[in-house]
Amino acid sequence: MELIKDKDNKALRTPAEPIDKVTPEIRELARKMKKIMKANNGVGLAGPQIGVQKQIFVAELVYEGEENGVFYTVINPKIINVSKEKEKLEEGCLSLPKIYGEVTRPKKITVEYLNEMGRKKKLKASGLLARIFQHEIDHLNGGLFIDKAKEIKNIE
Repeated sequence: MELIKDKDNKALRTPAEPIDKVTPEIRELARKMKKIMKANNGVGLAGPQIGVQKQIFVAELVYEGEENGVFYTVINPKIINVSKEKEKLEEGCLSLPKIYGEVTRPKKITVEYLNEMGRKKKLKASGLLARIFQHEIDHLNGGLFIDKAKEIKNIE
């Protein structure tokens, strides 16, 4: 299980399948994904980024001055509400190293999903957390941030 770092890889463009049941194997997958995400200094990682076509992503929001943050395992997410207020910020992606672009997204979202124990959750997210969730959900739908970015910069 390795991080895909090629924008032309089919796994990144293929919509992921819903997870029928949260099992110990799914929890182990989430644990491995967290490890890969942290090893690559990321804030989020979706199944398709490691060649797993399942609707799962992990995310961590670390607050300034802290070593560990709030960690999320998100399974079968559905955005059920978005704010009219939008925000344009620069994004990058572990699967597209050295590529950045400004993406406009809703500032606040409400998401329903299952956690790693299979429990239904409803989260109202804003700011960076909302952006991370939207970015990772794009991956689950076969999308990349470069599809929405206005200006793309390649930093060598």
